[in-house]
Amino acid sequence: MFIFVAVMGLLYVVPTPVGNMEDMTLRAIRVLKEADLVLAEDTRTSGILLKHFDIKNQLMSHHKFNEHGTSAGIVERLKAGATIALISDAGTPGISDPGFFLVREAVNAGITVQCLPGATAFVPALVSSGLPCDRFCFEGFLPQKKGRQTRLESLKEETRTMIFYESPYRVVKTLQQLAEHFGTERRCSACREISKVHEESVRGTLAEVIAHFKETDPRGEFVIIVAGKDNKEHKTT
Repeated sequence: MFIFVAVMGLLYVVPTPVGNMEDMTLRAIRVLKEADLVLAEDTRTSGILLKHFDIKNQLMSHHKFNEHGTSAGIVERLKAGATIALISDAGTPGISDPGFFLVREAVNAGITVQCLPGATAFVPALVSSGLPCDRFCFEGFLPQKKGRQTRLESLKEETRTMIFYESPYRVVKTLQQLAEHFGTERRCSACREISKVHEESVRGTLAEVIAHFKETDPRGEFVIIVAGKDNKEHKTT
């Protein structure tokens, strides 16, 4: 008498470079080559990445607009034994990118989820900012309209270093709003184009960084690092 035991599959969360292709890890390349299916935020963007590393694998679109509809089918494939890799356009899925919903559904279904270490934009921006990085809070993108002022107000007493993501089109406005809530003398670092040819970090007070980007058009995606309230460690003598 034979007893068949169902073997669950495995969901890999795979970080991809935020700019420089050399930041792709050897393990990430191997996992993407071996997976039965690769879930991509944008198959066109990810197709360029896979081609660069000679990864010939099936791509399936999985993004914030369809994840509630596709996740159930993906979980069923995982339960049937498939190995599936999840990537986003850049960085680590789930960090201001699609990923959380599928990971939660897979975990709830008893499926093993492994996240590979790798590129995440805020880590190099934080470490190179010159601001304390032993304790920090990651805020990602602020709400564009509803809840934006409430969120900023709630952070006025935050003592940890704060991390925000922003597009070049709203960076000056966001810096000005941060200055309104935290004061123009609060220290910050605005890092753009991380790991790319034109990577740049502009450091100083919020007033100084705002002045810089009023004179120089912001380009590229930004990570804004802001000192916490009453933080003395960033001050120089």
